[in-house]
Amino acid sequence: MSNKLKRLADNFASHIQVPWRDDAAALQRVIFCVYDETDELRLRARIDEFELSSKEAGHEWHVFDLTDTFAEWLASQRYAESYFKKPELISTVLPKYQQHIIASFEKFLTDRQADENSVVALQGVGSLFGLTKVKGIVDNLAPMVKGRLVVFFPGSYENNNYRLLDAYDGWGYLAVPITADKDH
Repeated sequence: MSNKLKRLADNFASHIQVPWRDDAAALQRVIFCVYDETDELRLRARIDEFELSSKEAGHEWHVFDLTDTFAEWLASQRYAESYFKKPELISTVLPKYQQHIIASFEKFLTDRQADENSVVALQGVGSLFGLTKVKGIVDNLAPMVKGRLVVFFPGSYENNNYRLLDAYDGWGYLAVPITADKDH
């Protein structure tokens, strides 16, 4: 693990051990683990370190991977072949993709019996780039998570502003940012 990812994992471990408030609003229970997008594969290879930290703190751990959700959803569409021939038509059905993510996530939580003591991690967030806004997805998923929602976020965080893949202007968000750059 690179030094930056090691610091990110250590900062996450420190944060997740702090006792959780029962009265935190959904958006206050969101944690963004922000890392350089070039470290995506290294982070995925070492995600078990985050799981271990969560379990050592007495929390269950569940990972929901967004990486293949668009391909799976698009392939299941009645007019998928038309979208491949005319990709500009895809934008007209992207709200249905968002609903697919929400429904899949809800089923995932139910199947795993995620409760108020669970850490639910989202990986593959970079795969949303150009399709839908991470903020919109997090806003919809966060209220479903009774414990903590951890978003593995390839990009940057500066002055309360998140930028996915450092490619375009980001947004301000109430989540707890955890980075490799500062101790938590």
